[in-house]
Amino acid sequence: MKRIKTISEFHQFRQLPAPEHPLLSVTEIDLVRRTVGTSSINWCYDFYAVGMKRVSFSSPINFRYGQQPFDFNEGILSFVAPNQIMSLTVDTKQETTQSGWLLLIHPDFLWNTSLATSIRKYDFWGYSVHESLFLSAKEEATLIQIFQNIQQEYHANIDRFSKQIIIAQIESLLTYADRFYHRQFITREKANHQILEKLETLLDDYFDGDGLITKGLPTVQYISETLNVSSNYLRGLLKVLTGQNTQQLIHDKLIEKAKEKLAVTDFSISEIAYALGFEHPQSFTKLFKSKTNLSPLAYRQSFN
Repeated sequence: MKRIKTISEFHQFRQLPAPEHPLLSVTEIDLVRRTVGTSSINWCYDFYAVGMKRVSFSSPINFRYGQQPFDFNEGILSFVAPNQIMSLTVDTKQETTQSGWLLLIHPDFLWNTSLATSIRKYDFWGYSVHESLFLSAKEEATLIQIFQNIQQEYHANIDRFSKQIIIAQIESLLTYADRFYHRQFITREKANHQILEKLETLLDDYFDGDGLITKGLPTVQYISETLNVSSNYLRGLLKVLTGQNTQQLIHDKLIEKAKEKLAVTDFSISEIAYALGFEHPQSFTKLFKSKTNLSPLAYRQSFN
């Protein structure tokens, strides 16, 4: 795996001109032509990368982020945080054409700015590449203007206003991306509701099987890995479509099963708690009461 620590090193690796700032780079993606053999590489960065790309291939490219494939043939916006691992396998005999923009931001550039702490609040830094933002023509035009604004400041003579202006443009870029992702959660209705259906089936199968006894409550990581989505993307999707996060949906399914057992069985509260994966009945009682405003015993007694 190749680790790229600095923006200057990235420019050397990609055979780009030297960056004009050691902690920031914005560049247009030029025509890329590969003519010999095949190429495969794994890499990660020590800085943030925002890429808006439209790539055309004479034959399919095999791009993988972790274990997930991704097709770059549409105009997309993707985000890579420091230490995220990516892999790329390309048949370099094919002709490849790229267009778009690439913005690189070293964390040190954000020091003592509003983005130093707020940049991580955007969930899309944790999205896999196959969960990138698919842009409409209007959205793409909006973001191109921001990239151009950053480029203008990037090439201008540095003064005491330069960094503040660039930071404001980056914040605008991230805010628009957040808005467009919310749009995507809604407009890609079929794909996203298929994820919801798979989630419902997964939880039903888990709670109806012996998973609770042998493994305890399913974790958010287990759910997202089984659904082949990142935990951040799943959280964002659920928040938009259901108003809840993954953990809340797990708890809702748990309460649903608990109510069923309290209503139709004679198991004690402790037995139900253990059957639902709790080591301590008190933890089950506390969660149940927080969700229903009734203790498990009071809920059972309401049926008598």
